[in-house]
Amino acid sequence: MTNHRSGFIAIVGHPNVGKSTLLNALLGQKIAAVSPRPQTTRKKQLGILTLEDAQLIFVDTPGIHNAKHKLGEFLNAEAEDALTGVDLILWLVDASTPPTDEDKTISILLNSVSHRTPRMLVLNKIDLIQPDDLSTRESEYVKLMENASVMRISAARRLGLGELTEALIQAVPEREAEYPEDQITDLYEKEIASDLIRESCLLKLRDEVPHGMAVRIDEFKERENGMAYIAATILVERESQKGIVIGEGGRMLKSIGSAARKEIEDMGGRQVFLELRVKVSKDWRNDPYMLKQLGYGMKK
Repeated sequence: MTNHRSGFIAIVGHPNVGKSTLLNALLGQKIAAVSPRPQTTRKKQLGILTLEDAQLIFVDTPGIHNAKHKLGEFLNAEAEDALTGVDLILWLVDASTPPTDEDKTISILLNSVSHRTPRMLVLNKIDLIQPDDLSTRESEYVKLMENASVMRISAARRLGLGELTEALIQAVPEREAEYPEDQITDLYEKEIASDLIRESCLLKLRDEVPHGMAVRIDEFKERENGMAYIAATILVERESQKGIVIGEGGRMLKSIGSAARKEIEDMGGRQVFLELRVKVSKDWRNDPYMLKQLGYGMKK
């Protein structure tokens, strides 16, 4: 039996609880889009942390929520699918607020999963709650999760991440590494670029636009000078949203592109020429054809 440990860890929780922030913090580099808007994550993504004696393979998932359209149904299905075949379930909750109805729904789902799968309750955002109140808040969440170990962290401030990493290593089985030590995710650069463009939109646009928006990569080419050329379309549902994304004199679209280009360049380590356009695709979140084109096709 090897002394090396390796395992798949599903990170689940309601939207905007900090799952992607935690993943980026644990890896020490950005591979997942992050914004204050719910449902920033729309697909499962692996984040692979390779250490000297262990490899932790995190499965970042969309936030589980009350779905109001076919896209929402896809996001919930992606999250629930991640619970199958993993070695550990990490339920991330927001310690600064009491359990929500979505937390209670998630707890019912997690408690229905085979009890042979270990689970860990991780209280995030502990920097936003008074220390004297934290134990009370912890007990509120513990009541919702059966037989779970408990950790306290702040992913944004990187508090408790060392202790969490050590606990995760001990929680996964003794096993050889699943992936090469230089691999950090299962997504291609093209897919991550799409998420980073959408992240830029989420950070800059008004509340009425983000959920009705998607990004499609139309071209992704490597040029001889080492620069990458990316052409992408930002899809919105209404003509009025298109005007907001473009902005007066095209200034908003330029700002979105500039911020996204910098993030993509930081990720890939090379210069990027990014060309963006905006297109209206009415009610695309309920259009099975468009959802499939965007990679959100429902599993049979």
